[in-house]
Amino acid sequence: MAWPTSSEVTEPKLPPRSTLSGLRARPVKELPGVGPRIEAALKELGVTSVADMISHYPSRHEDLSNVKKIGELRVGEKATVVGRVVSTRPVGRPVRGRHPGFSAQLYDGTGYLPVTVWGRSWMQRGLQPETRVVVSGEVQSRYGIQLAAKSIEVVDDGGGADDGPHAGRFVPIYPANKGVQARRVRTLIHRALDAAGHVQDPLPADLLARHGLPNLHDAVQEVHFPEDRARLRAAMRRLVFHELFLIQTGLAARKIRLDRTETGARHRGDGRLLNPFVKALPFGLTGAQERVVEEVLADMRLEKPMRRLLQGDVGSGKTVVAVAALLTAVESGGQGAIMAPTEVLAEQHFLSISASLKDLPVNVVLLTGSQSAAERRETLRRIEGGEAHVVVGTHALIQKGVEFRDLSLVVVDEQHRFGVGQRTVFREKGKTPDTLVMTATPIPRTLSLTLYGDLEVSVIDELPPGRKPVETRIVEPAGRLEAYEEVREELEGGRQAYVICPLVEESEALEDVRAAEELREELAEEVFPDRTVGLLHGRMKAQEKRDAMAAFRSREIEVLVATVVVEVGVDVPNASAIVIEGAERFGLSQLHQLRGRVLRGLHPPKCFLIGDPKTDDSLKRLEALAEHQDGFKLSEVDLQIRGEGTLFGSRQSGMPDLKVAKLLRDLDVLVEARREAFALVAGDPTLRRPDHRPLRREIRELLGSDVEWLFRE
Repeated sequence: MAWPTSSEVTEPKLPPRSTLSGLRARPVKELPGVGPRIEAALKELGVTSVADMISHYPSRHEDLSNVKKIGELRVGEKATVVGRVVSTRPVGRPVRGRHPGFSAQLYDGTGYLPVTVWGRSWMQRGLQPETRVVVSGEVQSRYGIQLAAKSIEVVDDGGGADDGPHAGRFVPIYPANKGVQARRVRTLIHRALDAAGHVQDPLPADLLARHGLPNLHDAVQEVHFPEDRARLRAAMRRLVFHELFLIQTGLAARKIRLDRTETGARHRGDGRLLNPFVKALPFGLTGAQERVVEEVLADMRLEKPMRRLLQGDVGSGKTVVAVAALLTAVESGGQGAIMAPTEVLAEQHFLSISASLKDLPVNVVLLTGSQSAAERRETLRRIEGGEAHVVVGTHALIQKGVEFRDLSLVVVDEQHRFGVGQRTVFREKGKTPDTLVMTATPIPRTLSLTLYGDLEVSVIDELPPGRKPVETRIVEPAGRLEAYEEVREELEGGRQAYVICPLVEESEALEDVRAAEELREELAEEVFPDRTVGLLHGRMKAQEKRDAMAAFRSREIEVLVATVVVEVGVDVPNASAIVIEGAERFGLSQLHQLRGRVLRGLHPPKCFLIGDPKTDDSLKRLEALAEHQDGFKLSEVDLQIRGEGTLFGSRQSGMPDLKVAKLLRDLDVLVEARREAFALVAGDPTLRRPDHRPLRREIRELLGSDVEWLFRE
């Protein structure tokens, strides 16, 4: 797409110029037609400023030149129709005085068509006779031909001075709600674009020219009201590039700043601890483990602090890599710490690491928030005095009052549970310790470049030999007892089983406990009255959790009823079956983690997903888990199902959510944006050049105060 340059265009009068920063400071209520009711409705859509309004992008465009006439429709096809409303009526049995849907009779000059709309009965009052609408859906035969509408949108109401944004070949369709319908949104965006004037572009002009991208002002105009498909595609690519480039520039500035300003301990391990540890392992390291251990140790030998992400599927042997790094830190005279997201996992790490190092002169201690005051004082004394070589704990490790003698390595387990801020707090606990962050939640390459673009990445892409695939089956509620009969067969063979409670909202934590207790009671009294059934949930006291896990490890408990507190890290090799009740309520990565609890043993493992999925997405999650064993494949499926709008969330504070980019689709743009961002920051680390200052301001506003230190001289 060739975009005219400024020398090719003569503008008799330039519109007022504005910046994105300035538009964010202008409340949306300054637009004509936005009173308190509309302002509240827009706030629910995430729109509070003029900048939010012009970046409230269409979910799609209806091409009104590519529609069917009513007289041409055939049963079974999916079609788009444009017509005028003749009449409407509610349909379905009313619930609490409200009908679940409505039917609209349309006419387009070639015939009449009943259109049924479910779930959006609030739209009916806006469809007065002669209102022109565009409808998409499936043509069905029921008392004659009709259309089951997937979408219905007003495109104009038969005339008026304000029809400009609703006319034309391409009509933008916007996310809306019952407080502000799509037609009103189109009108307000049209007014916001007029009020914004010419939006200045924070991206350097030479960068845009290299990639053939339009300026920001033109791209925003075209995305909302495109002249043709080609210009729409070019504008969308520009906005995707814009979004990804800003994130990558922030990551590049962080990485280069740390590389240039931080120095850490150069670990010169002599192998006196590491070699005996590896030799004593009851199994040989896989090729992938050996490769990753060498990558980690090579980083640790440098004076530059290590910042490395270790990805590995459930059961791939990440903990062995972590222990190798911890022993190297101890050999070099330093201390190591490993932080886990839950006390159950911290306890698991403490027990397994202590057992594996029992014959070595390495002192391993545990620090959690539930320890008694006396235990905590003694543990803190040993940490500060250097007696503790390896410290295992929860977020209690980063609280005030925890002082290390010489912390030189930090391992953060299950990184997705911690925010960027939490993993950087350790910089204050030592002299810029090396950092190894681990996750058993595999991350697609595109997402790792975005979430962890400031880290080097290692991947354990090989499972230990002998690991058996988990037989995974979807079980309808009617077949629940049959699934438990198969679990009984495992118990009779001397093995054990997990039963996971249905997920309950966090706001209903007591309900979560009650559900677990009731399920445990049902299984103990009705399903397995001759077996020992235990209980583990997040609101138990720490000692009660330890006792339950110890009893399960020692086989005193044969069936452990648990909440998602066992999601990661819990390792009982004799457990060969897991039943996940209410499986449709869990996310795909969470289901994969839970299934991983039965990957560690010698017997063929089984996983039963008991559920009654009500949506396509929940069914797709269960089907994906039943079909795939590979966590990296499942992570891509999960990304496709969930979408990428809120990838970062509160756990990754300091990152904006994506509005237009789709990482699986836009990998080529991400790679381009990343290359350009790192090159730009390499040449101007604090973005002080005059043509880079608008970019610096934009990154500061989008990424927040967390990045302020990046741009100091």
